[in-house]
Amino acid sequence: MRHGVARFVTGFLALPVALYLFYVVWPFAQAAGYSLTDWGGYSDSQRFVGLDNYVRLFSDELIRKAFWHNVFFLVTVPLFTIGLALLLAFLLNVGGREDRAGIRGVFGSGLYKVIFFFPQVLSLVVVAVMWQQIYRSDEQGLINGLLIKIGLVDADNPIAFTADPEPFLGIPAVLWWLLLIAVWSGAGFYMVLFSAAMQSIPKDIYEAAILDGAGRFHTFFKVTLPLLRDTISVAWVYLGFIALDMYALVFVMTPSQGGPNHASEIFASVLNFTAFQKGQFGYACAMGVALAIFTILLAALQLRITRRDRIEY
Repeated sequence: MRHGVARFVTGFLALPVALYLFYVVWPFAQAAGYSLTDWGGYSDSQRFVGLDNYVRLFSDELIRKAFWHNVFFLVTVPLFTIGLALLLAFLLNVGGREDRAGIRGVFGSGLYKVIFFFPQVLSLVVVAVMWQQIYRSDEQGLINGLLIKIGLVDADNPIAFTADPEPFLGIPAVLWWLLLIAVWSGAGFYMVLFSAAMQSIPKDIYEAAILDGAGRFHTFFKVTLPLLRDTISVAWVYLGFIALDMYALVFVMTPSQGGPNHASEIFASVLNFTAFQKGQFGYACAMGVALAIFTILLAALQLRITRRDRIEY
C-alpha cells in the first residue's frame, strides 16, 4: 500500500479533476479567448481584436455606473449582513440570563434560529418573486396595501419601491430596497455559522469576563469578536462574491432588468444585455473576465489583510 499510494490517490482523483478541468476551467479559458475577439455569439465568424474590448470597458459609461453599483453592494451587503448575524448569534447564544448552568441565550433561542434561517432554504428567485409582491406599487402590494388601509398613503399615489430612482443618501433608492432583501435572505445562514463558532468558545471565558465586571457590550467586543475573526473573514469573502453577483434580484425585481433608467444596473445585468440582446459576446466575455479577475484579487486581498496567527483557547 505504501509503495502504491501514488497510483491509489491518482485513481481516485483522475476522474474528478478531469471533470473539473472540462466543465469549469475549460469554459473559463474559452471565455478569456473569446474576450480577445469580436465574436457575435451566433456565428462561427470572429475577428481577433486583441485588448480592444478591455480598453473599451474603461470608456463605457454604463459599465462605470454598474461598477459603482456593485461597489455599493460590496460594501453594504457584508457589513449589514454580518452585523445583523453577529447580533442575532450573540443574543441567541449568550444574550440571556445567567443561571446555575452558566450563560444561556434568550428564551426560545432554538425556535428563533429556525425562523431566522428559513429564508436560506428558499431559492433566491422565489425570494425575489415574494418581495416583488411585497413591493408592488399598487394597493395589491403588501406594504402599499397596509399603508393605504391606515391612511398614510394615497391610493392614487402609492410608493414605487423598485421603480424609484430618487436618490437616498446619494444612492438610487432602488438599490437600498434590493439591499434590504439581500440582508434579509442571508443573515440567517451567517447567524447559524457564527452561532456554531460561538458554541466552540468555552463558556468559562464569558463567565470570567462577567466576574471581572465586563458588561454584555464589552464582552461582545472584547471577547466574542476577536475569537470569531477567522469566521467573520471567511463570511466577508463569501458575501463579497454574492454582492458582486446580485443578478437574480435585479433581473426579477427591477424594470427592464436594471432600470429605471439604469439606476440598478450591475455588472452581471450589463453583461447579460450585451451578450444576448446586443449580440456582442466578445465584449461580454471581456466583462466576465474582468469581473473574475477583480473578484479573485479582492478575495486574496481580504484574506491577506485579515490573516493572523490562530488564537488557542
